[in-house]
Amino acid sequence: MSLPRRIRGIAAVSAAVCSTVAVAVAVASPSVAHNDRGASLPVVESLRQKIGDASTLVPPRSVQESSLAGASSANPLDVLVVGGGATGCGVALDAATRGLRVGLVEREDFSSGTSSRSTKLIHGGVRYLEKAVFNLDYGQLKLVFHALEERKQVIDNAPHLCHALPCMTPCFNWFEESSELFPTLARNGKDRVLKGTVVYYDGQMNDSRLNVALACTASLAGATVLNHAEVVGFLKDGASGRVIGARIRDNLSGKEFETYAKVVVNAAGPFCDSVRKMVDKDVQPMICPSSGVHIILPDYYSPEGMGLIVPKTKDGRVVFMLPWLGRTVAGTTDSNTEITMLPEPHEDEIQFILDAISDYLNVKVRRTDVLSAWSGIRPLATDPSAKNTESISRDHVVCEDYPGLVTITGGKWTTYRSMAEDAVNAAIRSGNLKPANECVTHNLRLMGGEGWDPASFTMLAQQYVRMKRSYGGKVVPGAMDTAAAKHLSHAYGNFAERVAEIAQNEGLGKRLAHGYPFLEAEVAYCARNEYCESAVDFIARRSRLAFLDTDAASRALPRIIEILSVEHKWNKSRKKEELEKARRFLETFKSSKNAQFHDGKHN
Repeated sequence: MSLPRRIRGIAAVSAAVCSTVAVAVAVASPSVAHNDRGASLPVVESLRQKIGDASTLVPPRSVQESSLAGASSANPLDVLVVGGGATGCGVALDAATRGLRVGLVEREDFSSGTSSRSTKLIHGGVRYLEKAVFNLDYGQLKLVFHALEERKQVIDNAPHLCHALPCMTPCFNWFEESSELFPTLARNGKDRVLKGTVVYYDGQMNDSRLNVALACTASLAGATVLNHAEVVGFLKDGASGRVIGARIRDNLSGKEFETYAKVVVNAAGPFCDSVRKMVDKDVQPMICPSSGVHIILPDYYSPEGMGLIVPKTKDGRVVFMLPWLGRTVAGTTDSNTEITMLPEPHEDEIQFILDAISDYLNVKVRRTDVLSAWSGIRPLATDPSAKNTESISRDHVVCEDYPGLVTITGGKWTTYRSMAEDAVNAAIRSGNLKPANECVTHNLRLMGGEGWDPASFTMLAQQYVRMKRSYGGKVVPGAMDTAAAKHLSHAYGNFAERVAEIAQNEGLGKRLAHGYPFLEAEVAYCARNEYCESAVDFIARRSRLAFLDTDAASRALPRIIEILSVEHKWNKSRKKEELEKARRFLETFKSSKNAQFHDGKHN
């Protein structure tokens, strides 16, 4: 069955639009362009110097907590952000670089929710372009062009974590064959013959590490950021009823304290309604949650430098298959769901993805090849006239339906920066705040991106060795091979040398899991410099091992916990608790190792 003509048309238009932007993406830009807003401001120059200095240290977590607890009614924060995902950390960075006094709390870890469970694409949106053209919807068209501009900024601001990625759309009744670019693409089958493809450019990212970079950059800019810290109640002015702060519980120590702020920004993603109900239990919901499931397959399912997009499957959904960190990520679904802390993919959703991609590949698609599978909850803003999640706009909403509490929700990863800008503008109006300058995040490099070059890994390979502790306790040297060097360079940017030094000087150069480039040194580095407070923080957000291979992550846990216990001075009880919690977390990732799929057609 041929793809509908209108889908081919959309792919062609998308190719033209996106390829134009991709050319711009390839051009390197300075940390802050000379003609950009606030380029010569002292706050920007100071932050540039910190980010460019590989010896820079973020303030320790204990200092951050003390700073939050010290924000009194007489000396409040300007802005308190609730939520440490992409939007929340973006708000903290934006506000701090405007000279405002900022705090941020996240009840789990930075990027522990939706922001770590994305498709890993920084995209303009083929679906939105289709609606814009065929429904004559100018609002959807504005979304596309705005997202394309923001996509360029995301890639420019974190070049070590983001890159342009060509994506192929198969067409079965036009053009010449294109199998060389995507060798596993089936040429025949299902009563159709592949005639050609359309290739367009999108962006790809390491989402949770980008989120952590945002948090750390905000911290260097002066924001007080605290993960594993939960809002348990709001403080209100006795006379006006305005929200003037929050009561916070440190979920690591159990300690509670109050922090005061002129404005609170609710950036809790799918949980923003829960935050709003803490202020007003009768508030009307804003969120229509949608489940997005993704699976990880071996690298041979896709070529290294080319993605595949099927714009419309048999039931109308879009499916991607993309190379990512040496493996293949495939997804996604888009269905109604309940809001939970640890969403799990359903087996029928996994089978749907396998079915969809098997229609387009000449590779036998097997459920046993699924190395990891996860579900993320998209916080779509509710449209009262919408009949399903597909017709709900992915645009964001900023509102203040209770004095002192500004809520930012909806949107997507690609536009996090502009979402944050809108939220900070609303907070300034709400609290009558006095920023020192306008927004300066448009072309502001994040931690790790300043001075980074794609060839930086060669220096690591040439100048460092990996000192590994053998089973007998003897420390022996090993090469800093290309795979390890490239991984460190892309994961940590211009701070990669610090990780390599730990691997060399502290005997932590051994790989954590066979077949993956993650090193023991990264555990120690992240504990010291990236607010990595638990085993799950590391396997899910600092490295991506849980997302890439749940079985490998499980095998690596004992060593990860041992290193973290040294860094954080854990006792035996805490180490046991960490192991149990991490294994429960991994059980929610439905790989072939921990899922029941006896009746599946892809066994």
